[in-house]
Amino acid sequence: MAERLRLALIAHDQKKDDLVAFAQAHAGFLAGCDLVATGTTGGRIVEACPALTVTRMKSGPLGGDQQIGALIAEGRIDVLVFFVDPLTPLPHDVDVKALMRLATVYDIPMALNRATAEIVLSAANTLRRTGAGAPGQNG
Repeated sequence: MAERLRLALIAHDQKKDDLVAFAQAHAGFLAGCDLVATGTTGGRIVEACPALTVTRMKSGPLGGDQQIGALIAEGRIDVLVFFVDPLTPLPHDVDVKALMRLATVYDIPMALNRATAEIVLSAANTLRRTGAGAPGQNG
């Protein structure tokens, strides 16, 4: 089991500001996590929260979604936080669906909006305090 929670952070263009605000609100908790993000999203988070260390993959449409999917398949991601914009058509929608499918197949918590992300982080924080491990950590 990983000692630190391993989170992947992704946001569609119209949801990047929402994810940055979420990261700012939870910067203290996120500082104790290993963070991975798609390129543009990761850059925005680091710009707004310079104390956070974020491993940046490629931009989503350029393969970043697939890179994070590979990390999920390798058991290197515990939680996927993916703020999706259901109202904007996306040219890389197939990649997005594949990423969500992998999160489901490998049974890791997946938050697609802020309300769910708040619940997942709250649960992870409780598990961390009690020493029970993190959601998605299968050993």
